[in-house]
Amino acid sequence: MSILVVDVGTSGVRAAVVRPDAAVEHVHYREVLPSSPAPSFVEFDGGRLAEAVLEVAQAALADGGPVQAVGIANQRASTLVWDRATGEPIANGIGWQDLRTVGMCLMLQGQGIRLAPNASATKVAALLDIYDPGRERDLCFGTVDTWVAWVLSEGTAHVTDATNAAVTGLVHGDASGWAAHILEALRVPEAMLPAIVDSSGVVGEAVALPGSPPIAGIAGDQQASLVGQGCTRPGLAKITFGTGGMLDLCVGDRPSFDTRGEGGCFPIVAWRRGGHDTWGIEAVMLSAGSCVEWLRDDMGLLASAAESEAVAAQCDTTGDVWFVPALLGLGTPHWDFGARGTLLGLTRGTGRPEVVRAVLEGVANRGADLVASAEEDGGVQIESLRVDGGMTANSVFVQALADAAGRPVEVSPVLEATTLGAAYLAGMAVGVWSGEDEVAESWRPKTVVEPQKKVDRDRWREAVDRARQTVPELSALDF
Repeated sequence: MSILVVDVGTSGVRAAVVRPDAAVEHVHYREVLPSSPAPSFVEFDGGRLAEAVLEVAQAALADGGPVQAVGIANQRASTLVWDRATGEPIANGIGWQDLRTVGMCLMLQGQGIRLAPNASATKVAALLDIYDPGRERDLCFGTVDTWVAWVLSEGTAHVTDATNAAVTGLVHGDASGWAAHILEALRVPEAMLPAIVDSSGVVGEAVALPGSPPIAGIAGDQQASLVGQGCTRPGLAKITFGTGGMLDLCVGDRPSFDTRGEGGCFPIVAWRRGGHDTWGIEAVMLSAGSCVEWLRDDMGLLASAAESEAVAAQCDTTGDVWFVPALLGLGTPHWDFGARGTLLGLTRGTGRPEVVRAVLEGVANRGADLVASAEEDGGVQIESLRVDGGMTANSVFVQALADAAGRPVEVSPVLEATTLGAAYLAGMAVGVWSGEDEVAESWRPKTVVEPQKKVDRDRWREAVDRARQTVPELSALDF
């Protein structure tokens, strides 16, 4: 009654066996780093990714199998196109961070079509314009979940689930299906698109694996993390603190806005089960763990990311030093791509501990911004906040988040909850778990951190104002 999960991130592939008691075991990982052949370009090798998927999946099964089903979790919007007959990619895939299609997105705005460059829509069009300008070849398009399902099924399953389809930019606002007017504008043949399926439900067989277990769960990484942290009831929310930070709130019914709410959040399909969509909203922090990497790699203030906890703990306060983590601009609620990272309040007495603490507290304050935006757009009060991702191993950071948000923070028992969420979705399809209520009741946080002090959020907002519109030309962009 165990589940095999294949979890594809931006820099590698993880496979694990998840037991009925939600224990994540027999983890195998293979690094598959993206490349950047030009400024703002991010690419990945689909062939290498396929090899890694099979390698780690087979290794996890050899250690912990057999399993009843397979679940897939993946980085969203990264785009691949391959030949239907040979199964070979026609070129490197385009990563979700890639910005080569900004110009295309701006031109489409003149046609009344608003697409963000991080969505899949303009990425697939860009690949076709180079490798199939006449749109004559028999090709397949897929996001990473589609590619993994194709590889595991040896080409018999060409599918994507609703959570991934909804962030491609190619579907109707209600996620009911592919949007013909967008496909026409981009000259993307509908025949190359995968079937949109449930996030929880059997969609094919993983014949490339021993025992050919059914593929029964698929979800984008943030939605998988939402489910993995038991946020399967309206009003429950989580933030994943990785390179960036993503808050996802389960709201149940479809939000009243199609693109972006007043608070700067986006509607998302949280999961689809039995043909029914459960909706959520998402708030985005563009820089989170990358700020700690900046301290380590560029500033030389840390030997490792983990050291940030001990260094920050050497001081009780920052001495009124404030850091705004806008290394790539500001996401929710501002959406200011011209904002830049800002360090304010430095004095002769400011030292290494104060700067490191200021960075951690800056990311925490951005987390509190996301909570406020989600409450505004979701129309609910988030009573407590669930968190996962690499930064949540840092107790100084988690305490700063609880203080800034002014509510309890519940730390996930597994650092990366995406794997657990994909297992829940697959397991619900084959009877390991009965449904969303059982998943919600299964939540057992590793620890709960209560707020200890009040944060001067007015001072924080002043710091953010100083960071905004540093590059006016980029601040003027809106997607």
